[in-house]
Amino acid sequence: MRRQASSWPRYWLEQLVCAAVGWMPTLVGIGVRAVVYRLILRMRGIAAIEAGVRLRYVDHISLGRRAYLDQGVYLHACPQGIEIGDNTLIMHGAILHVYNFRDLPHAFIRIGRDSLIGERNILRGQGGITVGDRVYTAPLVQMLAVNHVFADPARPFTEQGITAEGIVVEDDVWIGAGAIITDGVRVGKGAVIAAGAVVTADVPAHTVAGGVPARVLRKIEAN
Repeated sequence: MRRQASSWPRYWLEQLVCAAVGWMPTLVGIGVRAVVYRLILRMRGIAAIEAGVRLRYVDHISLGRRAYLDQGVYLHACPQGIEIGDNTLIMHGAILHVYNFRDLPHAFIRIGRDSLIGERNILRGQGGITVGDRVYTAPLVQMLAVNHVFADPARPFTEQGITAEGIVVEDDVWIGAGAIITDGVRVGKGAVIAAGAVVTADVPAHTVAGGVPARVLRKIEAN
């Protein structure tokens, strides 16, 4: 139960609402959900939710005006929840998962306005993920704000706990297909992350970074 909803009454309300209208196809279904889903989540204005979107801890999900959740999106929003800004698109198969069952103090996902989270992205927000405005991610990007501790060879890593420092992606960042952003990283404003990069350290503003591990390849400067 702790992995599904805030309480038993909330669980049954959320399940009933999603079962009743979550399957409805076409623009009719989007219109119905834009009204009925206000019973279970927070909407600032009209948001578009396609059929087949999975939601957990729905009372901790907030959608901005004209936000869009494509088919196959999965949002799992333990406190402190998931916030999606105005005009932001979450594309097919993306997974936004807070999964805070260790009572971490800053587990959340917050995405700004006019951003796009690409197809089959995975965002794990145990340490907190903050994504700015006008951030675009290509398909298969991962942001993983959590790490296992494995310092003691005499103990299984599952018994050694985790670290969760958080990830920050500032405004106007473009992240290429298949890139991975690891815990504790800040990507500066206007940066570009090349496809397939594994980002393990901060990326300065207005630079292009790529490689495994990623390093700065060049600065982005006005002609």
